[in-house]
Amino acid sequence: MTTPAIQSPRSPVATGSRARRRSNVELNTWLFMRGSGVLLLVLVFGHLFVNLMVGKGVEALDFAFVAGKWANPFWQVWDLAMLWLAELHGMNGLRTIINDYATKPTTRFWLKALLYFSAFIVLVLGTLVIFTFDPCADPASTLEVCRSH
Repeated sequence: MTTPAIQSPRSPVATGSRARRRSNVELNTWLFMRGSGVLLLVLVFGHLFVNLMVGKGVEALDFAFVAGKWANPFWQVWDLAMLWLAELHGMNGLRTIINDYATKPTTRFWLKALLYFSAFIVLVLGTLVIFTFDPCADPASTLEVCRSH
């Protein structure tokens, strides 16, 4: 009596031309998580160092500090990169959790649709705040940045 061969559980299910056409979306998202995690470490620790260690420390964090910082395009791009990477990194992590734990396809679809929608809203609003921030919108503003206008 011969025992039938059992496929390895890690072997691909699809065979033939269909198996060759599969995309590497999961591999790319896995690589993105590693790369964005490393970049986020640099961005966040740089952000904390500049905001908390340089100058007067925590006491100096106020509206005028942010206004002065965002008057420089370098810090706008720095904060924008931190916002986008953190949001996409977190969204990808939640997408993975939804794929792992949502058992019904319709539940998975709606949870991911809500996730993508909320991530889009946060990215759009955050980007608008960074690039349209006007510290001189208040005519009574006494900020140094506004006096030079």
